[in-house]
Amino acid sequence: MSAGPQAGPAQVSFAQVGMWITERMGRAGSAYHMPLLITLDGPLDPCALIQACEALIRRHPVLSSAIEERDGILVEVPGARPPIRVTVAGDLDELVREETLRPFDVERGPLARITLVRVSPTRHVLIFVAHHLVFDGESKDVLVRDLAAFYNGVPIVRLPVSYAAHAEAERDRVAADLDAARDYWREHWREPGEVALPGLSGAPSRGAAEGFVHTYRAELPDVPGASRFEVFLASVHALLFAYGNAEPVCAIDVSTRTPEVRDHIGLFVNELPVSSTPCPGMTVAALAVRLHGDLREMYRFRPVPLARAVRGLRPRTALAPVSVSYRKRRADPGFAELDATVDWTVFNHAVRSALHLQAVDGPDGLTVIMQYSSSVLVTQIAKDLTAIMKNPDTVLGEIAAGRTEPASLADEIRAIWQEVLGIDEIGDEEDLFDLGGHSLTITQIIARMRKRLGIEVPLDVFFDTPTIAGVLESIGDSAEAGRPDVAGSRR
Repeated sequence: MSAGPQAGPAQVSFAQVGMWITERMGRAGSAYHMPLLITLDGPLDPCALIQACEALIRRHPVLSSAIEERDGILVEVPGARPPIRVTVAGDLDELVREETLRPFDVERGPLARITLVRVSPTRHVLIFVAHHLVFDGESKDVLVRDLAAFYNGVPIVRLPVSYAAHAEAERDRVAADLDAARDYWREHWREPGEVALPGLSGAPSRGAAEGFVHTYRAELPDVPGASRFEVFLASVHALLFAYGNAEPVCAIDVSTRTPEVRDHIGLFVNELPVSSTPCPGMTVAALAVRLHGDLREMYRFRPVPLARAVRGLRPRTALAPVSVSYRKRRADPGFAELDATVDWTVFNHAVRSALHLQAVDGPDGLTVIMQYSSSVLVTQIAKDLTAIMKNPDTVLGEIAAGRTEPASLADEIRAIWQEVLGIDEIGDEEDLFDLGGHSLTITQIIARMRKRLGIEVPLDVFFDTPTIAGVLESIGDSAEAGRPDVAGSRR
């Protein structure tokens, strides 16, 4: 069911060019690795699932492609076919980490890999990892939907065009809009400078770095005259304004999909900056409505890469220190006779900016995923952003963000436990091992406490007193102790 072969190598898309250059500069690390987990409970037919994976790869040949430079032109060429590996689980978390961090060879492929893990006779986990060069956030929905259809034996309509054909048509669209886009950005572009965030010191690196993730549920009321994404973006701008950024700038992911490629796997994203000049007397809702108008004007040039429209723009992993994305997620597709659970937000262990905020709006509510550098005080930022999102009628000048008390040491430790264990709420007296922790979990917690809090906790503490309260007692501080210099001096 593939879209058919192309005659000769085709030029890659503009988005692929920018990403390929960043990769070649050695600045990306694992920031462009995109993992996805599907847990299947019940009587799985492994052979049928493997056949479904093979059919998926045939349907989306971009997964079997690679990128080469030929006479200064980047072209899509046939690459190694994505492998499908079958194994038995030892340490599932460690296996996911290994598969996520394993490098890709962008010039030879494969640019995707699949591992089917047998956890028990009635539980299997499919680990899929792709390079961002051939995959984006919306591709996750396409992949799971197509995979379920193939497993269930449901026919799928043939794709009308290939990714290469879309890239060629995109070049024509960009050429037609380029002059107007240059005029637009000549008036609206400004170089994103340093950003003020709680705990952040110095300018963020222009390359990807090791990072952390914090996930939580949130509320986002509807605002007349603005989409839910625009309300979320306005909330982030309001937060940055409250932190002392007079003219907030966020990089956002803009989809470049056309109706012809809505069912394709591939890279269909353009990163563009959105700036604002909030007024203290304006409400968050009013800012969202203003951004609605600004975005509609900018969207006229959504396919045009910023580097083509703005002179002197240098390659970098992140366009701005703070980036924002939003995705509307549909219900998980069903696999015949199986209970399927999809983890859409597996972390790739790297950050491209000081702070990336992703909102995933699904049937079960809104989830906010914060990927951040180690120096950012994520618990305070999450608390401040949650309050702003819940109250869009709040006047910007009255937002108390950044003026709250620093998070307690207990809260900072709790945030680390929540990140590592993937649990939203953990009480002071809850046992680490009852929560699913193990020796690898403990070493990850120790490493993050050392790097983020400047505290070294011996391994045996977690075995003797495996609770947050026990760890606090071993440190010699009460739960009310403030974060930092005192704890840091105990190294």
